[in-house]
Amino acid sequence: MKKQPALKSTVAKKTSEGTGNGGEFHQFSGGTHAQLTTQQGQAISDDENSLKLSNTARPGPVLLEDFVLREKINHFDHERIPERIVHARGAAAHGYFELTDSLEKYSKARVLSQVGEKVPVFARFSTVAGNAGSPDLARDVRGFAVKLYTQEGNWDLVGNNIPVFFIQDAIKFPDLIHAAKQEPDRGFPQAQTAHDTFWDFVSLTPESTHMLMWIMSDRAIPRAFKNMEGFGVHTFRLINAAGKTTFVKFHWRPKAGLQSVIWDEALKINGGDPDYHRRDLWNSINEGKFPEWELAVQLFDERFVDKFEFDVLDATKLIPEEQVPLRVIGRMVLDRNPTNYFSETEQVAFMTQNVVAGIDFSNDPLLQGRNFSYLDTQLSRLGGPNFAQLPINAPKCPMMNFQRDGHMQFQTPPGRVSYSPSSLEQNTAREDPRTGFTSAKEHVEGDKLRVRPELFADHFSQARQFFFSQTETEQNHIVSAFIFELSKVETEAVRLRVLGQLANVDNGIAQRVANGLGIKGKIEKVATTVPAREDLPESPALSILKKAKKSLEGKLIGCLIADGSEATVVANLRKGAKKAGADLKMIAPKIGGAIAKNGAVIEADFQLAGGPSVLFDCIFLALSPEGAAALSSEAAAVAFVHDAFSHLKVIGATPDAQPLLDKAGVLADKGVVSANKKGAPIDDFLTRAAMGRIWEREPSVRTIY
Repeated sequence: MKKQPALKSTVAKKTSEGTGNGGEFHQFSGGTHAQLTTQQGQAISDDENSLKLSNTARPGPVLLEDFVLREKINHFDHERIPERIVHARGAAAHGYFELTDSLEKYSKARVLSQVGEKVPVFARFSTVAGNAGSPDLARDVRGFAVKLYTQEGNWDLVGNNIPVFFIQDAIKFPDLIHAAKQEPDRGFPQAQTAHDTFWDFVSLTPESTHMLMWIMSDRAIPRAFKNMEGFGVHTFRLINAAGKTTFVKFHWRPKAGLQSVIWDEALKINGGDPDYHRRDLWNSINEGKFPEWELAVQLFDERFVDKFEFDVLDATKLIPEEQVPLRVIGRMVLDRNPTNYFSETEQVAFMTQNVVAGIDFSNDPLLQGRNFSYLDTQLSRLGGPNFAQLPINAPKCPMMNFQRDGHMQFQTPPGRVSYSPSSLEQNTAREDPRTGFTSAKEHVEGDKLRVRPELFADHFSQARQFFFSQTETEQNHIVSAFIFELSKVETEAVRLRVLGQLANVDNGIAQRVANGLGIKGKIEKVATTVPAREDLPESPALSILKKAKKSLEGKLIGCLIADGSEATVVANLRKGAKKAGADLKMIAPKIGGAIAKNGAVIEADFQLAGGPSVLFDCIFLALSPEGAAALSSEAAAVAFVHDAFSHLKVIGATPDAQPLLDKAGVLADKGVVSANKKGAPIDDFLTRAAMGRIWEREPSVRTIY
């Protein structure tokens, strides 16, 4: 490996404001600030970095003797029972994983080498910050956790829908979540980060800047779980039969394509249906429209690690697909809903430490801390060490060991031997050096230090790369999200500090946010030792819209009807929607439906007040003159149409629906499609709707800063 810059010890550098350097942090000493200590009263010298065996430019393994790390995370993991501290709001489903391209060259794991073999899975999706009763459409990271019940034991790929994270070292995780959760003195706000404590923390933690760009983007308000990408976040290792290792990053890519909602739409969905995401997952599976993802990997070796601009062990960084292309190796299909939410979705215990032979960990300090934390959390949340015996957690391959007794022991092990080695019984379990799990061989030496590598110190270059890889529309949404969130922050110094961090990414971004907040004057950059690089190329793969799928498959069309609606128009729309793979739902003033012009009853799926247009991807107004006139004086109907227009959705309508369009303030554009009673132009509506939202409309319906 080429020579790397030396590590900096944070013990030697302490500042009162934070400099943005990976080797520096905010530590207030003296003055009016009390000394930070452990629960036992020992003074803490460094609360930013876990103890590692390090003297190279890349971090070595985290040491188990780090009692500061263990105490801090241990206490955090046991703060609440039985609800999860994070990822409490979730939904899940059963399914299978099928390998389509063998990685036998890189890994001896059967699940990654036996093409065509189907492995049972249980996948859980979740928000992070909200409690179990919070709404689905909060602006938040989404958990994306998959338990694969392989023939060699359980493999838990526990990640998010965003490929990077807020922090570089697990020792800061309790601080991050404490800051993001509701403020402890008042218990609010809940399921949102638009408050002082979160922004205070991240404004003093420059390593979070890249992640902030992602959560202020539309990635944080997905249309559905089936429209999310998933990431393992960390760099892992693969080990083949000869013991050779290869670095790997895992990606889940949705077959339905990426799709998000607009912020105002998210707010209204939370009011109209706070169970929107979990309902969509359940209904999709229940109707046989099984969500599907491809599993892809980025494979790279030490030579790439040496030449890459950043450290592959830094969880706040990603490897652009343009530098290491994705290789699709399999697919996951979710085809069965849980039988019981508590027994399965609530009691499932994911742990990053659950890997199988052929897959191993890297020295990513965030991953190393997670390996400790997840087991500790399950012991608290599920009541004891036997949680792995719960059906949803139990492996589907033979399992035998000498672990005994404990709270809620479900098994009755026979015999007198409960130890190893033994000779009293011939059928006891024995270790297997040939096929058992072995760690990657790695030479590590160094001093025990609380340090971060120099390559961890660039906090702004990839944040800049992400922003300028987005379309103009997506960039506008990021700026608007920063404005919305910071407008909820009461402390001016925090707002100014965030602007100072944004200025390190790009002065233009910071100035746009400042304009939206009404902040005048020059923006002072927060000091940093590593300025943002401006030479990183754009990465189209980071944009939702640049790789959006043009299709109606799996989407939901809302059709507004009233007495006098033409039955043939509805029938033609239903036929076209089915052909396109979309689901059509009828909305009427009454849940009993509407009487068509020919006297037939058109059944309704939603009553108007309970079926707002935010629940649908596009809408059609199948109205008669009488129906349009009646609904034009109904606030819910006007809001139905107005919201669809302001949320940039394609609107189809019969000519007789024009009065309602006018009342709702709908202006003619290419996303407003009129269909006559013969139904032929319904095809035009469906074709345009398949192309997605009318982004060109946005400047006419909301302020762009």
